[in-house]
Amino acid sequence: MDKVERIHALDQIKLLSDSRRMAILRLLMDRPATLTDLARVLGQSPAWVRHHLQKLEGAQLVELTEVRTTGKVTEKFYRARAGAFLLQGLVLPQSDKPALIFSGSHDLALEAAAVHLEKHAHLLTLPVGSLDGLVNLRQGLCQVSGAHLLDPGGEYNLPFVRHIFPDRDMELVTLAHRTQGLMLAPGNPKGIHALADLARAGLRFVNRNPGSGTRLWFDTELQRLGLPPESIAGYERAVSTHTACAGAVASGEADAALGLQAAAHQAGLDFIPLFEERYDLVLPRENQAALAPLLDYLQSAAFRRSALSLTGYTTAHSGEQITLSS
Repeated sequence: MDKVERIHALDQIKLLSDSRRMAILRLLMDRPATLTDLARVLGQSPAWVRHHLQKLEGAQLVELTEVRTTGKVTEKFYRARAGAFLLQGLVLPQSDKPALIFSGSHDLALEAAAVHLEKHAHLLTLPVGSLDGLVNLRQGLCQVSGAHLLDPGGEYNLPFVRHIFPDRDMELVTLAHRTQGLMLAPGNPKGIHALADLARAGLRFVNRNPGSGTRLWFDTELQRLGLPPESIAGYERAVSTHTACAGAVASGEADAALGLQAAAHQAGLDFIPLFEERYDLVLPRENQAALAPLLDYLQSAAFRRSALSLTGYTTAHSGEQITLSS
């Protein structure tokens, strides 16, 4: 069975940005071929193919697999070193300041922290939801993630981190506790008071992306209430941030969304609180030194003032480390 190989090196990614080399590599993923075979399929000369093949071989993307000699004719067969390639890479700013890559659940206090830390570091955020953020962290696509995943036993984040990182020394640090609930148009003209009301005819909902902590909480509650997702108009429409949810309601594109009280407040929306959650930063312990500017800021009075200015945040446990012991 052929394997899928990850490509992280920027020089390899740059090499494959050439469509000619990509075409050769894709042919050699399918089956071994000679220079003559490739030249015939591509409509090019063997010398042209040899030039690009040598580049691919030098980048360890292609290898010589067989040499056949028939009389005076020698044929060399080449093949790609994997059945498929997964391109993964980050292009980071060239600066004297370190670049800190965050991928995980969207958070407004973290966005404010990025602005505060501009003098010391580039805090670059990729909001993809709690679960996908942990997967990105596992794959080395970021240095820190953020999650608010509630497991069936009532524990936040720890069971998920233990499952995804069984072989890694991980650290969890609480960013804040946050209030989530229903975001509604000013004055609540549709008379929405509970999740069950979302199934009423004529109401339009906007959802969060699959894998986000908010979406997972919502799906669990729908199951508990016996509400099928298809009964909610707009369940399949998903956005990746709390701000986008609030924007959809504020613009009249949706009548309701589930999200942060802080995002609803910023958009001038009505809000019905439903639950409070713990939001943690998740990082491998070896990244602790690189992330010191961010982790130190969480301990500061400046961070607490900033987070408390966001409606629905509490900071009594901000900066606290959570043990992973089972």
